[in-house]
Amino acid sequence: MSIDPDAPDPGNLLHCSAKRRLQIERDRVHDLLADGEFFWLDLHDPEVGDLEILRDEFGFHPLSLEDSWRFDQRPKIDEYDDYVFLVVFGASSEDDSDGLVEVHCFYSDRFLVTVHRDAAPSLAALRERYVKRDAPVDDPARLMHAVVDGLVDSFFPRLETIDDRIDALEDEIFRDAGDAALQEIFAMKRTLVTMRKVIAPQRDLFSSIVVGVESFPGMTDDDQRYFRDVYDHLIRIGDMVDTYRDLLTGAMDVYLSTVSNRLNVVMKQLAIIATVFMPLTFLTGFFGQNLGWLVANVGGLGHFLVFGIGLELMTLAIVVGYFFRRGWLGR
Repeated sequence: MSIDPDAPDPGNLLHCSAKRRLQIERDRVHDLLADGEFFWLDLHDPEVGDLEILRDEFGFHPLSLEDSWRFDQRPKIDEYDDYVFLVVFGASSEDDSDGLVEVHCFYSDRFLVTVHRDAAPSLAALRERYVKRDAPVDDPARLMHAVVDGLVDSFFPRLETIDDRIDALEDEIFRDAGDAALQEIFAMKRTLVTMRKVIAPQRDLFSSIVVGVESFPGMTDDDQRYFRDVYDHLIRIGDMVDTYRDLLTGAMDVYLSTVSNRLNVVMKQLAIIATVFMPLTFLTGFFGQNLGWLVANVGGLGHFLVFGIGLELMTLAIVVGYFFRRGWLGR
C-alpha cells in the first residue's frame, strides 16, 4: 500500500490504497514525521510490507504491531512510551459478512495511524470532511474523538434498520407465519449477538477513559467531555441491542404460537371430518352386511331412499347441528 507521490495532501491527511509501491509510501511517511506537524495515516487492508514501514519509521512496539496484524481483537487500549494503541469497532458496509469493521489506532500528539481490513464508511466520510477543510489538524485529540465517534455512531443506522424490520416481521407473522420469517429472526439475532460482543467491552473501555483510568496523549478536560459523549452513545447502543433481542425473542414466540394455533385449527378440522364419517361408516357397514334377513326384507327403491340415503343424511344433519351448537364450526 502506498500513496501517489504527486498527489496533494491537504491538512496533512494521508490515505493509503492497495497495490502500489511501498517504497514511495516509506519516503512520504518519513517526510511527514520529519516535518513535525500532526497527520493522519489510514491503512486499508494492509500488507506485511506496510507493517514493516510502521515498525521502521514509527518505531512501534512489536506487541502492538502483532496485535495490529492479528485482527479479531477485543476493544482495548494499550499504553506505550509515546503513543497508545486502541482497538475500536464500528459498522461496516452492508455487504460485509459480520457487519463490523475493526479499526486499530496508533495515536500520539504527532500522528494518528488507523488500520482496518474491512471498509469503514465513517472513516471515509470523516476523511472527506478534512480534505474539504484543506487545513492542518489543530486538535489531535478532537480528531481521535471524531474517528471513534464516527465508528460508534455508525451502529445507529444499522440498528434503526433492524428496528423497522422487526415491526414489519411482526405484521408478517400475523398474516402468514412462513419459514422465511423464522430464518430472518434467527439471522437478525445473530447480528445483534455479534454486535453485542463488541459493544459491551467497548463501553467498558470508554468508561475507563471517562473516569480517567485511561487517557490519550495531550487529552484535556474538555476533550474528555467529548469522549464522555461517546460513552453515552455506547450505553444507548447497548440498550437498543438488548431491547431488539427481547423483541426478536417475543416475535419468535409469537411465530411459534401462531404456527401452533394454525396446526390446532387444521387438527380440529380433520377431527370434525373424521367424526362426521364415523356414524356414516357404521350405517353403511351395517346395511352392507350380507345377512339373510336384510337380503330378504330390505330391498327396492323405497328402502334405498330411506336406509341408503335418508338415514345417512339425517345422521349427518344431527352431527353437524351438534357441532354448530357447541360452537366448534365457528372457530
